[in-house]
Amino acid sequence: MPDKPFVINDRRKFTAEGDPRPDAPASEPRPPRDTTPQEFSSAAHAQPKAEQPRGPQVVPDPSASTAASEPDAPTPEPQREDLPPPPTAEQLAQAATAYAATVERIDLAIRAANPGMERIPEMTFERLVQSIYMQTIMQLGGGTEPGQAPQVDLLGARQSIDMLAILAEKTKGTLTESEDHLLHSAVFEARMGFLEMTQLMARQAQSRQPGQPGAPTGPSIVR
Repeated sequence: MPDKPFVINDRRKFTAEGDPRPDAPASEPRPPRDTTPQEFSSAAHAQPKAEQPRGPQVVPDPSASTAASEPDAPTPEPQREDLPPPPTAEQLAQAATAYAATVERIDLAIRAANPGMERIPEMTFERLVQSIYMQTIMQLGGGTEPGQAPQVDLLGARQSIDMLAILAEKTKGTLTESEDHLLHSAVFEARMGFLEMTQLMARQAQSRQPGQPGAPTGPSIVR
């Protein structure tokens, strides 16, 4: 088989100097390249609508219309969790019986040690009011020995007066006429004594000059 000669086709388009060769084959036109990726081109054709900015949505309250027309209901008092449960009726009865028996034994022992001593009177509402009232007078300097400056406990006196005022408020409408008269008279007299003592102490403080001999001395406050 005769050997076929090799034919070398020079397909270079430019010479060594960089000039275009006249005998170079014409290049076939290339299809335009799609530079847009498929996912971007499809997204561009879709063109979704611009999303409106979202803000806090207000949910209508169905009870709002009726709440405006209805009157405000009283707020229930919150229950205190730190308080122990109240005693039962049986526990109260047992404690009262034991207390009465103990008081009776003490009274018998005191009268036995002190012949002729009368029995301690039973506590009543009138005695309770009188006891708090007398305590207030003592705290305002009552019962001071002659020649001595009264020792005044203004804070204690104020608390005692407030105790009487609480009794008057909590027992309103439940007292007899004599009990009501006694309680309100005690509250009035105690308050007037408190005002008189504080005004006296204020006048003496204004007239007193520190360091001056013979300065008037008045009631001193117990701290």
